[in-house]
Amino acid sequence: MTDTTPQPASTGPLHGVRVLDLTTVFMGPSCTQLLGDLGADVIKVEAPGGDSIRTIGPCGELGLGPLFMGLNRNKRSIVLDLKKPEGLAALKRLAQDADVLATNVRPAGMRRLGLAFEQLSSLNPRLVYASMVGFSQRGPYAPKAAFDDMIQAATGLSAVVGQSANDEPRYLPITIADRSVGLYAFGVISAALYARERTGVGQSVEIPMFETMIPYVLGDHLYGHTFDPPKAGFSYPRLMSPDRRPYKTKDGYVCCVIYTDKQWDIFLNAVGKGELRQTDPRFASLRSRTQAINELYKLVADELVHRTTAEWRALLPENEIVIFPMHTLDSLLEDEHLKATGFFRRSEHPSVGTIVETAVPSEWSGTRPTQHKPVPRLGEHTAEVLREAGYADADIEALIDQGAAHAANPKETKK
Repeated sequence: MTDTTPQPASTGPLHGVRVLDLTTVFMGPSCTQLLGDLGADVIKVEAPGGDSIRTIGPCGELGLGPLFMGLNRNKRSIVLDLKKPEGLAALKRLAQDADVLATNVRPAGMRRLGLAFEQLSSLNPRLVYASMVGFSQRGPYAPKAAFDDMIQAATGLSAVVGQSANDEPRYLPITIADRSVGLYAFGVISAALYARERTGVGQSVEIPMFETMIPYVLGDHLYGHTFDPPKAGFSYPRLMSPDRRPYKTKDGYVCCVIYTDKQWDIFLNAVGKGELRQTDPRFASLRSRTQAINELYKLVADELVHRTTAEWRALLPENEIVIFPMHTLDSLLEDEHLKATGFFRRSEHPSVGTIVETAVPSEWSGTRPTQHKPVPRLGEHTAEVLREAGYADADIEALIDQGAAHAANPKETKK
């Protein structure tokens, strides 16, 4: 069902916070969309060519491809050419009234433009300056560019994925590093805003991809090397088992997690092998089961293939053993729980028609996020934002004529 209900004014928890978003591609935009979803006024500052992922996929010719659409709702787009003095001056003017400046431009590039933290904080001492970088700027990798694939490889994630499947190293087929670091940056920015409310002044915060993702990997896989000297090898055995995967049933695949003593009692009794808990030392404790995890995963796999998914769900008591059918991307869109909660929203985008969006995945009893701005066309809000910064219409027209700014619809400057 298409939602055509008029949206009330935003009452999200970040309502009133203004963010200058100088980020592109995945990591930065995923962070700033989260800020926008919770009510912040996010002004996406784009170069004349726009964010590079605007053109990927269907409707890319309109600059509204699916990847861009999934990362840039609840934002306004302004186009400034920061290589032109007039465009740079406009950005600095916007920064004077901003609460946050978020960027994934390399720090050396920002410094060359005159947009380093020290330069902007002199104009606005309350500014929270969030720099999302590939690597900590205190180490030898500081000047390197970074991408999701590179960080997956650099943190050992690709090696672990390959080892767990007895296969070649490979990348996860999602931008796990970009989106995870974007999520962490969202938390860091929110914390910096809270600190500013207590101190009255902003600060610079740096969020490096490499260092952020290493605890993701080593949190599970440092394992025996947590101790010095090491008490065991690397990697949590349960996660490294090649049989840790959805189990095949007669008619599909399921996730079936059998972990605790009670769960193993229930499962082994259900399949007529209850005596193994007393007679087989592998089942004695969580510790012994972890040591024999490959054999136990295989035992479960050999049993589940003999019944249908529905039969297993009926046989294993709900809320005692976790068993859940594996979704495909198709079936995920039809999930009954997500339908009941209204998680997928169909709305009308003014440029591309009906689109499917996901909901804000948090519930608020007070400052409920109600903001819903459609993904913007390139430069759709240039005139609007510059007016708010105090530019007269004639000045805006001059910036556009000089090539220092671009508006999706130049007639907007005539308002």
